[in-house]
Amino acid sequence: MAATDRPSPWWNPARHQDRRALLLARGAVTKATRAWFEAQGFVEVETGILQVSPGNETHLHAPKTELIDQDGEKLTRYLRTSPEFACKKLLTAGEPKIFEFAKVFRDRERGDLHLPEFCMLEWYRADETYEAVMADCVVIIAHAAQATGIAQFAFRGKVADPFADPELLSVAAAFDRFAGIDLLATIADGEGDRAALAAAADGKVRISEDDTWSDIFSKVLVEHVEPKLGQGRMTVLFDYPAPEAALARTKPGDPRVAERFEVYACGVELANGFGELTDADEQRRRFEESMDEKQRRYGERYPLDEEFLEAVAAMPPASGVALGFDRLVMLASGATRIDQVVWTPPAGAR
Repeated sequence: MAATDRPSPWWNPARHQDRRALLLARGAVTKATRAWFEAQGFVEVETGILQVSPGNETHLHAPKTELIDQDGEKLTRYLRTSPEFACKKLLTAGEPKIFEFAKVFRDRERGDLHLPEFCMLEWYRADETYEAVMADCVVIIAHAAQATGIAQFAFRGKVADPFADPELLSVAAAFDRFAGIDLLATIADGEGDRAALAAAADGKVRISEDDTWSDIFSKVLVEHVEPKLGQGRMTVLFDYPAPEAALARTKPGDPRVAERFEVYACGVELANGFGELTDADEQRRRFEESMDEKQRRYGERYPLDEEFLEAVAAMPPASGVALGFDRLVMLASGATRIDQVVWTPPAGAR
């Protein structure tokens, strides 16, 4: 492409003027969100970006850097993929209700809905159920729409009313409705039966020999379920299968599912929340399994944050959620890509 054919940079005055209304909408949503949290008695926190471990999920990839301490020793640190570890340490320290507008970082992510650096809005409630933060999400999303004056979210031909009561849909019900799969029949003792899910999903998604239960689950979710969610109104997808629990506790009375939910609008995932796991031994086991799988797939693994695991063992019962703030602003402002609502987009942004 010739230089004259390239799009003008985001800092070109005319280009910036085209985006300015969207950026001002971001400010309005930020102000309204912060005011809501403060009215609810939350404390705003600021946690560190450089971490010993960026998170221990198989498919999360974090930029890495190197520090030199006062003795000249080199220390490996990672840019966080979430403020979750630090926020949970604050829960253990005694903070009952906290929130953060956190800059987070992900390698291998770029697109209309993904940036390598983005804003995650996270909040936590001690001694509260995950239904409490689920309800918070619905209110905050409506406040965002109210702040910009938009009556309807729209993205890629799909629309959702941010003020309507959301659809509440379990993951098992969604797999049955949209893919004709009895998902819970493929889970036993909290573990996924790979052969059973492969048989149920045969002909619905492309399955490779080395696909795990989680791989097949993700393919069905992405291809058959997510595109149908959040149409007309928001969808709260809850009771995730136990093999996808991550940092969530399993549901009392049914070890096949976990206290995890996600919120969708127009097929776009906006939030991912948990009833938080407080069993440090179980958390360590999950992390080690995830890092073994990361090593197998990508040839790398991240260290465990031992201080985090120590804090988890002493953490009170809690619920928490991470909401993609840039995505929320995109929908609330009427933008079509998240780089349109970021004040200084990364190099190469359109």
